[in-house]
Amino acid sequence: MTGGPLFVTSGDVIADRHYRSALQRAARGDLAEAAEILAQTVELAPTFATAWFALGAIRDNLGDRAGAIVAWRKASDSDPEDYHGARLQLARLGGGEDTPAMTAAYVRRLFDQQAASFDETLLQQLDYRGPATLLDAIRNVTATGLHSGSMLDLGCGTGLCGTAFRPYVNWLVGVDISPAMVAKARAKGLYDRLAVLDLSDFLDADAKAQVRYHLVVAADVFVYAGDLGSIAVAAARVLAPDGIFAFTVETHAGDGVKLQQTLRYAHGAAHVGAAIAAAGLKLLALNDAVTRKEKGAPVPSLVVVATRSGRERSVPMVNSDA
Repeated sequence: MTGGPLFVTSGDVIADRHYRSALQRAARGDLAEAAEILAQTVELAPTFATAWFALGAIRDNLGDRAGAIVAWRKASDSDPEDYHGARLQLARLGGGEDTPAMTAAYVRRLFDQQAASFDETLLQQLDYRGPATLLDAIRNVTATGLHSGSMLDLGCGTGLCGTAFRPYVNWLVGVDISPAMVAKARAKGLYDRLAVLDLSDFLDADAKAQVRYHLVVAADVFVYAGDLGSIAVAAARVLAPDGIFAFTVETHAGDGVKLQQTLRYAHGAAHVGAAIAAAGLKLLALNDAVTRKEKGAPVPSLVVVATRSGRERSVPMVNSDA
C-alpha cells in the first residue's frame, strides 16, 4: 500500500476491525477483496480518513484510477492535516492541484516511520551522497577554506550531514520536524543544539532572537518543499554577513516546481536561481549533481551555494537545547 500509513482509529470498533481485516487480505495479495471490505468500512465510518486512504491505494494498485481519485478525495476531505498525503496522491494522478504543499503532519509521520532504518536505506541501498556533494561544492567556492564558526543543519534528520560537517565547524545546530529522526541524531553526540520543530518556525524564532549562522545547509530537504522562495528568504534572515547558504534539490528539465511520481518535488534550475535572487542572496554555484539513486538510476539534482553580503554585526550563538 502506498505510504504504509500508521493506523488511526475511526472511533468505531467494528469499522476498525473491518479495516484491519482488509489490510490482512491486501498483505496476502487479495486486493479486490480488500477493496470490497474497505468500501464496507467507509460506509460504517464515512469520515474514516485512514480507511479512505487505504482504499485509494488499493484501487490505484488495481489500476482503478477513477476509483482511487474518489477515495483519496474523501480521505483529503476527512483529514485537513493530510496526515497520509492524500493530496499528494491526487496530484500524482492528476486529480487535484499540481503542487500541493506537504503538511507538517504528513512529513513528520513519513520520517518518524523511516527513522529506524533511515541511514541503512540511504547509504547502502540508495548510494546517498548529499552531504559529500555539499562539502565539495562549498570547498569549490570558499577561498579561505571550509572552516566555519557556526552551522545550521536544516532538516538534519539522523545527522548524516552533521557527521560530514562536524570537523569543520565550532558550533553545530540541527533542526528537524521528526522527533524520531532527532532522537537518532542526538544519539550520535554531534550537535551542540538540537530542536524538533518545523523549519520555518525555527528560522523565524532564531531570526527574531538575532541568532546568526556562518553556514546554513540543507541536504535533500527541499525535495519536500514546493515553496523554495519562502524558505530561502527565511534562511537569509539567519545568515551572518558573508555567510553561506548551501543545499541540494532534485531537478527537472522544465521550469518551476514539479511533483514527481516519487511524491518529492523537483525544482527547475531557473526557478532555483530566481528564489535565491528574490531572497537577496548572491548565487555562487548552481551545478548539476547526483545525490542518490532511485531504482538503481541516478536522480538528477542540483547543488546550490549562495551567500549573503553585508555589514550587519554577527550576534554570538547562544548555548541552548530547544
